Amino acid sequence: MKLSDRKKKILQLVVDDYISTAQPVSSKSITEKYMPDISSATVRSELSALEEMGYLTQLHTSSGRVPSAEAYKLYVTELMDKAKLTQKEIRMIRETFSSQADNLEEVVKNAVKVISDLTDYTSIALCSHCDKDTIVNIKIFRYKKDTALLLIVTEQTLIRDRFISIPESMTDEQIENANNLLNRIFVGKQFEEVVSVSRELEEEFLSYREIFESVIDAIEHYITDEDDVILEGQDKILNNPEYEDIEKVRNFLSVVASKDKLAGILSDGGEDVEISIKIGKEAGKDVPDDCSVVTATYSAGGVKMGTYGVIGPRRMDYQRVISVLESVGSILEAIINQK
Repeated sequence: MKLSDRKKKILQLVVDDYISTAQPVSSKSITEKYMPDISSATVRSELSALEEMGYLTQLHTSSGRVPSAEAYKLYVTELMDKAKLTQKEIRMIRETFSSQADNLEEVVKNAVKVISDLTDYTSIALCSHCDKDTIVNIKIFRYKKDTALLLIVTEQTLIRDRFISIPESMTDEQIENANNLLNRIFVGKQFEEVVSVSRELEEEFLSYREIFESVIDAIEHYITDEDDVILEGQDKILNNPEYEDIEKVRNFLSVVASKDKLAGILSDGGEDVEISIKIGKEAGKDVPDDCSVVTATYSAGGVKMGTYGVIGPRRMDYQRVISVLESVGSILEAIINQK
């Protein structure tokens, strides 16, 4: 059944109020706070109808109502207002990325921390490797005069990235020539194969020896480094009153303590969306029903480079989380893509 505009507005107010207070919402609180021109009886009737439609639940007969998973889904797709970060918060994000980092993994670690700090939820990102993965594309993007971002796309759709040194005198034309050479030599080879024949390949790169050595160093790093889930603020779930229940806390911590589960959660974020919101059971069997997962992607040169996000209570401040993830992604992409 299609919701009337008034039902949508009341449902939005219920979700907003519950996210803010963590308290069941009554018709009296709706009229007193938001709709003084509408009678409490009218709002009570609308709340009852929304409950029958599956958007609200009542914990006790005498208590107010709380949003269901269906209410949150409708809220994030249709009802939610856009939130804006303050200039102070934007500066905080920019300052996070202003510090020097040797590779993009360090940059993402900084991003995950600032996301957790600004949302007050657990934030996650995945950095992985595979020595038998096959290279399907390889490219360098100028970052500064003497620095470039090396981007390697593999057969398993994984993205490897690292900042490398390049000669200050290197022109854009030379970078393009180096990219053509990198693709001709490396595409179709597995990481471990590249390392094992690196001496033979070196002769092909006489004009770009520094770049060749940087690429080999990066590939060796991917092979020897362990898969790693970047995690920040796992104890912040305790800041939410609904997690005074020790069983809920235990279920949540069992997820964030497992790298395999977290990697699966991030991998299920979707390939073609910038922001993915999964509520309750939508987030997968490893995520408790009372949790939600919001993930974001970032790209360089039109290529998706990675996924990061937030896992927290279903009563999540979605407006703020989405604004933080979008702002972090925007600034991160600007840094990566700047010439």
